[in-house]
Amino acid sequence: MEVEKMSGLEPDECKLSSGERVFIHLFRPQDAPGIGRLFHAVYADKYPFSRFYNPEELIRAFETGDNYSIVARREDGEIIAHLGFFRSAPFAGLYEAGAGLALPEFRKEGLLLSLLHYTYGRLAMALGIDEAWGEAVCNHLHMQRVMGRFDFLETGLEIDLMPEETYAKEGRSSGRVTSAVAFRCYVPSPHAVHLPSVYEKVLRSIYSWLDARRTLHVSGDLPPAGSSTCASHKVFDFAQVARIEVMAAGEDFEAWLKGAEAGILEGKIKVIQVRLNLSCPWVGSAVDILRRQGYFFGALLPRWYGEDGLLMQKTIDRPGWENIMLFSDRARELLEIIRNDQEDVLSLQTGQ
Repeated sequence: MEVEKMSGLEPDECKLSSGERVFIHLFRPQDAPGIGRLFHAVYADKYPFSRFYNPEELIRAFETGDNYSIVARREDGEIIAHLGFFRSAPFAGLYEAGAGLALPEFRKEGLLLSLLHYTYGRLAMALGIDEAWGEAVCNHLHMQRVMGRFDFLETGLEIDLMPEETYAKEGRSSGRVTSAVAFRCYVPSPHAVHLPSVYEKVLRSIYSWLDARRTLHVSGDLPPAGSSTCASHKVFDFAQVARIEVMAAGEDFEAWLKGAEAGILEGKIKVIQVRLNLSCPWVGSAVDILRRQGYFFGALLPRWYGEDGLLMQKTIDRPGWENIMLFSDRARELLEIIRNDQEDVLSLQTGQ
């Protein structure tokens, strides 16, 4: 169904400094091999998501609406820049903008801005999505500036998310790389959320930045007696990251978490992330359990489940705080909050 919606989207045209015409347009099946060549040229084989190297997988993702690639194509057909717009959350109406890259010789041509204009100004509208989000790396400021230009607002930081090796070819990191999390709302969705008491102040502050129209309650309930946790986890081996999605935290959440961690930590994991649903009245009790196990605040996740989510995170090694570069005052405020919370969590553990 989504593919038919896109049939009327015509390409945009821009000119390089040389005068050559470049076409900005939505993915076509014949573009898939060229996208793979672009990713190889920039990242070798180190980009952690294989979809962009695999033409058949990329075509399937487009046909199902899971991923829309937007490309900059030269007149001879060469793909010189790319941006992905894809589903990466439980809620199908939330799309992530990411996987943006250009060949080095074209990076001063403004192609990424052209791709973003096409995505946020045309594609998102045609799709009728509810919300968009993205992750801007914090080993330089360029992507953070760009996201601000397109009305995205930071809601948190994913500490040490990506390995240094991802950016080694370009020499743009000295340690693991943090990402800023930012969201843009297209269709407001008023609903109630429950704020864990320990994060009530920071969450109220973030909500004040957003056009969120939420009814805010403080979480004080306990999970129902005998209730079971409904959750899953996925390990990203190259990134050395594990992500736990908690659809419902039950009375057994602490035991479930310890069991999941035992399996996860058998590998070479450096970061564990846990996402929780803020529509749950007893989400605060799950947050307290996570903090006792070393997890600290990460981000507010608007519309993650259709309703809002909360990201908690734990790094196995000391975070590379000194490597984090931030553009906005909001992001710098969030970094201070997150760093202080990690120190508080460490003190909880040493006090046990």
